Amino acid sequence: MVLKIYLSVVQEQKSSKTVKPHIISPPTEKLPPPYDEWISIAKNLPELIKKNELRKKVDELKILSIDGLSGHKLQRLARLALGYITMAYVWNQGDGDVRKVLPQNIAIPYCELSEKLGLPPILVYADCVLANWKKKDPNGPMTYENMDILFWFPGGDCSKGFFLVSLLVELAAASAIKVIPNLLKAVKNQDEVTLKKALHYIASCLHRAHKEFEEVHKHVDPSTFFKVLRIYLSGWKGNSKLPEGLKYEGFWENPKEFAGGSAAQSSIFQCFDILLGIQQCSGEEFAAEFLQEMRNYMPPAHRDFLLLLKSGPSVREFVRSRDDVELKADYNECVKAMVSLRKYHLKIVAKYIVIPASQQPKNNQASEESSEQKNKGTGGTNAMDFLKSVRTTTEKFLLIDH
Repeated sequence: MVLKIYLSVVQEQKSSKTVKPHIISPPTEKLPPPYDEWISIAKNLPELIKKNELRKKVDELKILSIDGLSGHKLQRLARLALGYITMAYVWNQGDGDVRKVLPQNIAIPYCELSEKLGLPPILVYADCVLANWKKKDPNGPMTYENMDILFWFPGGDCSKGFFLVSLLVELAAASAIKVIPNLLKAVKNQDEVTLKKALHYIASCLHRAHKEFEEVHKHVDPSTFFKVLRIYLSGWKGNSKLPEGLKYEGFWENPKEFAGGSAAQSSIFQCFDILLGIQQCSGEEFAAEFLQEMRNYMPPAHRDFLLLLKSGPSVREFVRSRDDVELKADYNECVKAMVSLRKYHLKIVAKYIVIPASQQPKNNQASEESSEQKNKGTGGTNAMDFLKSVRTTTEKFLLIDH
């Protein structure tokens, strides 16, 4: 989906041909036998967890070779299913009964698939958001009402709301990718008219992404997110419940630490940071390091795309070099849109993590977490500190006439 758009831009840079629009094809939903066992378990996670039968069901699985999974779509679906099963196996009913060892019948195929696809063996943003959706009406629009997710965690519609809103934010922002070739070509050719149009379009896409982001309030309950879904998205890096990480039986001898799924693993907003010359490395060191680390959780093609953009001409320096008030205003509108999204993200984190964390009763299981742990995002960092740093750094890159 977004991957196809990214690849078209990569191809554009290599061939200078016009980017053609792509039809967004949904992920595949079925695996052939015997891999359909994975799908069956992943499809029934909430019920299996409720009955406390999930781990027994997983322990009974046979070790399957991944050789029968040919093609990217089947491999991505298999990885998605195994990712859901892994999170459910580790966290189970979310009551503190944590497994520190992933059995080899899941660990071996999961790690092998992950290596093949260039991703760590944990559920990442590219799994649960970008590869976890379908249309109800195949010929209908990409709207919340016409979409659903493939796999669910406990918590009712919270999973659907969180993942689909994230996807629609991604789609709105990713619409701007199609003008990037024209934008870079305009910088190279010193074509201010085309550059203004491209910047204006990028800003409009970021504004649409903000509108989509606002829908989270309608579809995701803060208490359910904090008490339920957040647990299943949590990783085993910097997590006091798994201080050494998770042991992948039969694949690695020692436990491994991996961060949980996080919006910081989305390549789309790092893309616009690079494109606009917003250097997060000039801000707080911990935030810049976290963003860089999160690239390891992106599909390889997305990482390559970011590197490609970084090697291109500097839009910011070109705008600064021109005595063009309108051009600077169009550039600033893009930066302001990024600032606005990050400010809004701070409000969301406050509503869905910080405030619910402060409201946990003393005898609640969640209260056993340290204050620091409770205020961490699913990626394992202090979400408020991280987003404040990223927002402040972004603001510094507004062009101001002296």
